[in-house]
Amino acid sequence: MTRKFRRLLRTAMTFLTVFFAAATVSFAAPPSGFDSYKSNIPHGNVTTITYHSKTTGTDRKAMVYTPPGYSTGQKYNVLYLLHGIGGDHTEWYNGGSPNVILDNLYAEKKLSPMIVIMPNGRAMADDRAVGDIYSADKVAAFENFQYDLLNDLIPYVEAHYPVLTNRVNRAIGGLSMGGGQALNFGLKYMDYFAYAGGFSPAPNTYSPGIMVPNPSEAASKMKVIWIGCGEQDGLYSTAQGVHNYLAQKNVPHTWYSASGNHDFTFWKDSLYQYSQLIFKDIDNPEYKLGDINSDGQIDALDFVAIKKHLLGQETITSTKLADVDASGTIDAIDFALMKQYLLGTIAVFPAS
Repeated sequence: MTRKFRRLLRTAMTFLTVFFAAATVSFAAPPSGFDSYKSNIPHGNVTTITYHSKTTGTDRKAMVYTPPGYSTGQKYNVLYLLHGIGGDHTEWYNGGSPNVILDNLYAEKKLSPMIVIMPNGRAMADDRAVGDIYSADKVAAFENFQYDLLNDLIPYVEAHYPVLTNRVNRAIGGLSMGGGQALNFGLKYMDYFAYAGGFSPAPNTYSPGIMVPNPSEAASKMKVIWIGCGEQDGLYSTAQGVHNYLAQKNVPHTWYSASGNHDFTFWKDSLYQYSQLIFKDIDNPEYKLGDINSDGQIDALDFVAIKKHLLGQETITSTKLADVDASGTIDAIDFALMKQYLLGTIAVFPAS
């Protein structure tokens, strides 16, 4: 082996080490039945909201999924889940069964509590997916959505739902055109989002150097960057190009490459994978042990929440806030400790 060849080999190995250290490569497919309705578990609710958009000058619609056991007395993370170029706010619900997938994951205790907002990502006065969906004005409306999202939709959600408002409590994800939006806007507005997921991102995806002009900032701020595409998808090179750039720049991210096409079979798979990664291990000043409803104080409302949970009247989905003895479950001991805390018998919880 010549000295030149050994030098080239060392360089190649160093590159590959850095390349793969920057990315978590996942190949595990979801289990059978992950998207099948199960009657014997708690279910969330899906509703449609109407909000006024100053960006478009019109009233716009979005679908909202609230998780099993949803309570206005608790605060939640928020995932903004975006559709493709031929869809609207109903596309995910009609084609992707997100409520079913998430209900099943909640039953397996694999998710952090979140509300999911499914908006219309085509921000224009007539935002219907009719006529030539590839026309210049309709394509431009997907880019215009960033202003509707930041200035109209997020403020509406935060005014009407009990949600946490730090960047670490806000995620964005989407399929195809919405996957491009999720990566574009999630990485552009890192003061708003700590998680961005692109499922088969479309050609509207910014070129990687424009999307991530400061790799070190993205590496330090983003908790999850998720990029996935089916290997038989004609848009595979778009997703792979983003992955390659992030890996070369040593920006941690998850790259999910698996057999699949540009369809809901792969996008359901992607939601299943992505939703389990977001809102985990949050160092959040809004989280306080015992403050079950996340209103900033530990009081009788939190005590009542545990009582109702134990009586089966309501379900506390944020176990870590109510499990004050760190036993892994919410039980009578947590109830007793909460009572002692409120009476002043103890000053801190065992799990503090």
